[in-house]
Amino acid sequence: MGVLSAYSKGAPVRVIGAETTGASDLYWYVPASSPIKSLKDTEGKTIAYSTNGSSTHGIVTAFMKQYDLKAKPTATGGPAPTLTQVMSGQIDVGWSAPPFGLQQLDEGKIRIIASGNDAVVFKGQTVRLLVTNVQTLQNRKPVIDRFMKAYRESVDWMYSADPAALQTYADFVGIPVAMAKRTRDDFFPKAAVDPDKITGLDAIVQDAVALKFTAALLTKEQLAELIQIPPRQ
Repeated sequence: MGVLSAYSKGAPVRVIGAETTGASDLYWYVPASSPIKSLKDTEGKTIAYSTNGSSTHGIVTAFMKQYDLKAKPTATGGPAPTLTQVMSGQIDVGWSAPPFGLQQLDEGKIRIIASGNDAVVFKGQTVRLLVTNVQTLQNRKPVIDRFMKAYRESVDWMYSADPAALQTYADFVGIPVAMAKRTRDDFFPKAAVDPDKITGLDAIVQDAVALKFTAALLTKEQLAELIQIPPRQ
């Protein structure tokens, strides 16, 4: 919705691919000692999201509507400051994305009470995008094409049987290979990172108006201009 908003206001942005579809990589948690067992126990409690317009903001908004929650959505920034606020009692329900928080989960310090996919409206929606600007797309299109070719090859490799893929990711993030495998297999199904498919666009366009990201529904012609994913080579 942030991209739709920018485009609707004249920003020279273009979508060249999907980054994440669904929200299986995001989760909401509480300290192990918290009496909160599910989202329905959050009346009068604070529930975290990163920042306005983010995917976590959209998911928390969807939680509020879907479950008729009486919680207090609160912007807390990234996973690290959010964890600090949760463990110090400033926030009741935090948010995170793996691998951050997996160690605390394994140590029994926190409990997951909801996944981003529990927001039904987000389960089948693309929530993050790959974008560029019009000038780059026009003047450096071969570079964009090569970037997308490399991006697709990287995704395919990360889900291959080559053990070097997980080792590379583990080394990059600074986590054990077992945790890297858990992050990939439990939170990032390959279909969720397919760059070629943007799904749920009809609902996203309507939500953008309802949440005041755009003043009016974007037309099919506008969406065709905005979304220009290079074909696979």
